[in-house]
Amino acid sequence: MDCYVKQFGAAADGVTKDTLAIQAAIDACCQVGGGSVILDQGVYVSGTLYLKSGVYLKIEPSAVLLASPDIGDYGQDTHYNRYRNEKDMDRCFIFAQDAENIGLIGYGKIDGNAEAFPNEGSIYRPMMIRVLRCNNVRLEHLRLYNSAAWTTAFLDSKYIWVNGLDIRNERKYNGDGLDFDGSSYVWVSGCYIKGTDDNLCLQSSSREYPVEEIHVTDCSFTSVCAGLRIGLKSIGAIRNVTVSNCTMKNIYREGIKIECTEGGSITDILIQNIGMRSVRRPVFLILNNRFEPEGYGSSIGLKEMPPIGSMERITISNVTAVDGEEMHKKNYRFGNDIMGSPRFNGIRVDANSAHPIKDLTLNNIRYHCVGGVKKEEIPACYPEVLDRLVEAGEECSENYYPDWSRATFLDIRNVRGVALERLVFSSEEADEREPYMIEACEVAREDILVKGK
Repeated sequence: MDCYVKQFGAAADGVTKDTLAIQAAIDACCQVGGGSVILDQGVYVSGTLYLKSGVYLKIEPSAVLLASPDIGDYGQDTHYNRYRNEKDMDRCFIFAQDAENIGLIGYGKIDGNAEAFPNEGSIYRPMMIRVLRCNNVRLEHLRLYNSAAWTTAFLDSKYIWVNGLDIRNERKYNGDGLDFDGSSYVWVSGCYIKGTDDNLCLQSSSREYPVEEIHVTDCSFTSVCAGLRIGLKSIGAIRNVTVSNCTMKNIYREGIKIECTEGGSITDILIQNIGMRSVRRPVFLILNNRFEPEGYGSSIGLKEMPPIGSMERITISNVTAVDGEEMHKKNYRFGNDIMGSPRFNGIRVDANSAHPIKDLTLNNIRYHCVGGVKKEEIPACYPEVLDRLVEAGEECSENYYPDWSRATFLDIRNVRGVALERLVFSSEEADEREPYMIEACEVAREDILVKGK
């Protein structure tokens, strides 16, 4: 069954609220066993929409689905954001729960109307799309612009296809692109993502729903924060992930970021064929434990400090990372929030000495950075990664500290079974730091060439 929303009384004039007409079409389509609800020729203003099983919401190239500027139009029954300190994003624009065979498709635009909402600090910032415990979900070809918070959150769901999206989330903090938490059997391909936070993120909020069988290919990432992030929220298992044939450009912090911090496991990760241009820190891996109820980014599902988990069998290969003009200066988000500077650059891998990362391969990586850092810019003491169950309260190397690198290109510490193959490093300007440091590691192979200025 195909339902044109205008048949249900939508005005599509960019002013009148069409929430009831769109929802009526979705409900009618579901009641007859499913089909497509079609938006065409106009701007449809709406509050929260609830997708139902068997229904595809199709937005034609001539149509825009625009988020209402009135927070009262957004339901309070759309689950919640699973970060303890981000309750201001509990509401959302498009929501699906316990549904199957659903989708958002078409070549039109969904506009989150970000300018209508504060940048931070209130409940008035709805996410664009949230999917909870759904199976067989498709998100294809749309332009997803100007979300007031995260663009998407796929939670505890299976069999998800995300293809050909144009995501631009640059107006507010927490401008994530694609977030998958507790979800498995995921295919992401051919997407352009630009934002103010993680472009693509894999997370685990519980042990009940593993994150596994993830496939990402042929995507382009640009962010003032991170390109690809695996973890931080890592209570359960994240495993069997492949990422290939992607590009990253103008990323102010990390390009590839893998963080096991909440007692779970991150294993069997393959990342290959990545081109980077002006990515401040191409690769960052850390294995630690943290729990900060009043701090940055702790999971709602985490009730106490976890034991340190595990990170094993990580392979990153065929990466070319070249710094451009953007990397010569300090980089800011929204004018005053510093994200990176030349002293922050480099590949960094770190873990607690009693809980090392295991079986890491870095293969065929060429990294040309700006360099130019003087010794006086770098503090003399570089902190250890502490086990917070043993040494609470002391200064510690962790996910957001220190904000400098003690080596120009590569700093690896506490890894058992590390293979470094065909690594070639060079810099634009002479740098007074050590070119690379390998500390407290069991090294399987080491093949590193540092080219002189």
